[in-house]
Amino acid sequence: MRYRLTSVDAVRAEGSYLFTGRDDDGEEREVLVVPCEDGPPVEAWVNRCTHEDQRLYREDVGAVIRDGGIVCPKHGSVFDSCSGGCENGPAADSVLSPVDVSVEDGEVYLTDDGFRFLREGGRQDDEDDGPSSTSHLRF
Repeated sequence: MRYRLTSVDAVRAEGSYLFTGRDDDGEEREVLVVPCEDGPPVEAWVNRCTHEDQRLYREDVGAVIRDGGIVCPKHGSVFDSCSGGCENGPAADSVLSPVDVSVEDGEVYLTDDGFRFLREGGRQDDEDDGPSSTSHLRF
């Protein structure tokens, strides 16, 4: 079953797109869709750093994408937008959890049998698990 999420143009214009789905275990998961330059036009990843249970996309700032990589706001590890792999920082040698999407006529569809679309955007609770004041990220 396919579910239309957004357009490739919208992902490129905004830099990313976030939605919430339910996985096969019944858990709500945020999913980050990002532009990809070296493969399909977009890729989708569970919105969690592999180093710590840290959100990569935050409603207040979005996702930090730099030079084709998704930057973890807590420790600065950078995940390749196309492969999900990380070669630096505390998350080095790990890969983000993928979520299957496809593109047809410029539209992005959720095609992962393990996810069911719930809503655009992130979770709807007040919990904030953003980076603490001990963040080492520098710009």
